[in-house]
Amino acid sequence: MSETFDAIFARLRTIMLEAAPTMVVTDDSATNLTLKTDWIEARTGQPAWFGWIAIKKSYVAYHVMPLYVLPDLEAAVPEGLAKRRQGKTCFNVKIPDEAVFAHLRELTERAARMEPELRAAIGA
Repeated sequence: MSETFDAIFARLRTIMLEAAPTMVVTDDSATNLTLKTDWIEARTGQPAWFGWIAIKKSYVAYHVMPLYVLPDLEAAVPEGLAKRRQGKTCFNVKIPDEAVFAHLRELTERAARMEPELRAAIGA
């Protein structure tokens, strides 16, 4: 699975970076990518989490963190991602799937466009 997960991670990494170009990379390794905002979240006093990808034991996790606080984004989750959802923000990918990649790109792009709403919801 390692080679498959490495390839999935690489593809998802490209998707997230291209879909959210204004976010700040705070961790970028062979198994993890973390993107945060360039502004401070009021509750934590730290940059807000935007996205996170990690290779796990049995899947690659793709998190779109604004799903926690933006109901309009939540309503826009494509139906094709429902079976891959774990919790509020995580989607798991076990095999390469072009439809899933396209849905994740669309969702991430929408989340990035909704940054003003995210900032209003949790920013300073």
